[in-house]
Amino acid sequence: MTRYVAYLRVSTSKQQKSGLGLAAQRASITDFLSDDDELVAEFVETASGGKDIRDELWNAIRMAKRESAKLLIAKLDRFSRKVSFISRIMDEGVDLVVAEMPTATDFQLHIFAALAQEERRLISQRTKAALAEAKRRGVKLGVNGKQLAQENKRSADEFAINLAPIVLPMLDAGMSYRAIADELNRSCIPCFRDGKFHPQTIKNLASRLKIVPVPALC
Repeated sequence: MTRYVAYLRVSTSKQQKSGLGLAAQRASITDFLSDDDELVAEFVETASGGKDIRDELWNAIRMAKRESAKLLIAKLDRFSRKVSFISRIMDEGVDLVVAEMPTATDFQLHIFAALAQEERRLISQRTKAALAEAKRRGVKLGVNGKQLAQENKRSADEFAINLAPIVLPMLDAGMSYRAIADELNRSCIPCFRDGKFHPQTIKNLASRLKIVPVPALC
């Protein structure tokens, strides 16, 4: 029987709340583990892959040492983006196992990490060169993004104005955001981008109606 301490990392708190990034990592770890293996504990970290300060990682390492377990991660890029960091962890005397590369040796992990780090450097270099060339040619960067943001704002304003005759009386009657959302969903009124209404949706809508000119309600 082999014992493992799992370490999972997501880059943002939004990813952690959604569970999407964690779900994929957990799936890889679950697929890797055999019936004879024991998962001692799981540690989840919210931190950029470029940062070396990882409180949960060090907690995982300490537990792995204490429990005579191996440190298990789903993917190498979910662990770190730096060869030096990976080398430092390996020097801690804890066996590092990557679920997607179960047979990789420490030497191979170093090579894979070095290749990934070099590829990221080249991508960054090419991106900077392309932006510099575009600027030299007089291309205005970010124009499409600004236009898209303006279009999204116009669409959201129009949506708010169209719903004003329905929502404003409910707000004036003192109905909660949740009650209004439930009522709109029961009435099969389509939400912005074809989704369902939620309390936060109504709150955002109410805030928008305070600044968007609304035609007089008859």
